[in-house]
This record gives sequence, C-alpha cells and structure tokens, in this order.
Amino acid sequence: MCVLCLLASAPCRPQESMIPNISYTTLEKLIIAAKANYPRYLAFQKNVHIAELNVVKSKEDWMNLFTFSWVYSPSNATTISSPSLNGYQVALTTSIGNIFQKPNAVKNAKETLKVAELGRDEYDLNITATVKQKYFIYIQELTILNWRIKALEDAESTIKQIKYKFEKGEESFDNYNRAQASFIAAVQAKIEAEGTFLIGKSSLEELIGCKLEDIK
Repeated sequence: MCVLCLLASAPCRPQESMIPNISYTTLEKLIIAAKANYPRYLAFQKNVHIAELNVVKSKEDWMNLFTFSWVYSPSNATTISSPSLNGYQVALTTSIGNIFQKPNAVKNAKETLKVAELGRDEYDLNITATVKQKYFIYIQELTILNWRIKALEDAESTIKQIKYKFEKGEESFDNYNRAQASFIAAVQAKIEAEGTFLIGKSSLEELIGCKLEDIK
C-alpha cells in the first residue's frame, strides 16, 4: 500500500489521486487507538464512570434513612414506642427531611450521569472527525511527497543527460543552467514536502497516542 512505502523506505509509484492511498480499515484502527489513548477522551470516560458510581451511591443511601439504636434496660420495660427484647430497648428513628431529599438526590445523580454521557458522546464524535481529518491530511501530504520524489528523480535524470551532452558540446550552456535550476527547485520542493509530511504524521500520532508503524 502506498501509505507505507515511505515508512518502509521502499520505492513507491505516485498516484494521480490521493483516494487510492486511503485505507478505511487503517482509519478505523486509528480511531480506536485515539479513543483508547488520548487523555482528554479518557477523562470523559472517567467522568461517566464517576457519575455511574454516584448513582449507585445515591440509591444505597436509602439504607441510611433510618437509624437503629438500642439501650439495655434491666427492668425489661416495654412500650409501644420502644419495644424491649430480652431487656434491650430498640429504637428506630428517621428524619422527615431526609425522606424528601433522597428521591431528589437520586434524580440529580441520574441527571448528572446523563450529562456526563452526553459530554462523552459529543467528544466521541469530535475525536472521530479529528482523526479522519488528520489522516486525510497525512495521506494528502504523503501523496504530494511521492510526486515530489518522482519529480526529483526526473530532474536528476534530466540534468545528467544535459550535463553529458553539454560536456560533449552538444547542449547549450543556457539549457544546462536551466536544468540545474530545475534540479535545485525539485530538491527544495522535496525537502519542503518531507517537512510537511512529517509534521502531519506527528500531529496524527499525537492524537492516536502511538506511532503509525505500531498500528497493525
């Protein structure tokens, strides 16, 4: 595949379009890697987990509505409000305020969970779109670089031919100078394309949290 040609330092035939170089299988793997490694996405995942724990905790807090207490009473006296069991008086107390507050606490915890899930889902869409954009830019820059490499090879071949003819007196000095200028321009264009390509590659790797070569 053309995407891997430069990385493997192998010759690569440039395409007239970047479309054939795109691998949607690779793209899907890059998206999965970004969701597994990018810190901000992991933070959204953590927020959802924390919200889930808070929902569980708010439900369990129902068990704390009532307070049990007991006092040892040798007289073994028993009343309706304080029943006695083998000399121990047991009391069950609660707060009316807590009874009304607990449902709201559970509801608030569930709403907080929904907000966390929406935030996570929104960033899920965002990171997917960003990986796609960076991947397409990466492929674009790789395609351009392949053409710059091909142009440099052609310019190098041309300058060799013209130099040979010039040294034999079969080519003019002006044509030789123009061929040299074209060769130098091709070298500069290749170097610029390499820099742009490497920057694009680095930007994509920052998002997926690993080297592109590590994506299998």
